[in-house]
Amino acid sequence: MKRQRGFTLLEVLVALAILAVTLAAVTRATILLTDSASEAKQRTLATWVAQNQLAEHTARGEWPETGIKTGTAEQAGIRFDWEERVTGTPNPAFRRMEIRVYPAGRTDHYLAQLVGYPGRQKVE
Repeated sequence: MKRQRGFTLLEVLVALAILAVTLAAVTRATILLTDSASEAKQRTLATWVAQNQLAEHTARGEWPETGIKTGTAEQAGIRFDWEERVTGTPNPAFRRMEIRVYPAGRTDHYLAQLVGYPGRQKVE
């Protein structure tokens, strides 16, 4: 009597179940990695927006007025909203400038924050 070689139905089902669990884990890891890369890209671009705002004041040699200003900027085809808060410091030759950058239309959390201390050449 010859013995037939091959897999039983139970062995095939167990192998398929292991394969399904493995593929689900790989898919989940891929989705998380893609989301993480997208978030990192947005945070990097938002940081550039904040740095550009501060650099613009420096390049113009402006003495920023205290208060809050808002605006929008585009970086790599993505629109961002920014908020600039300027306050005084104990040293009258400097101002504290805090810039926060948000996704367009959303101010519930910011993607980047930059604090700078622009100074002026002459103290009045």
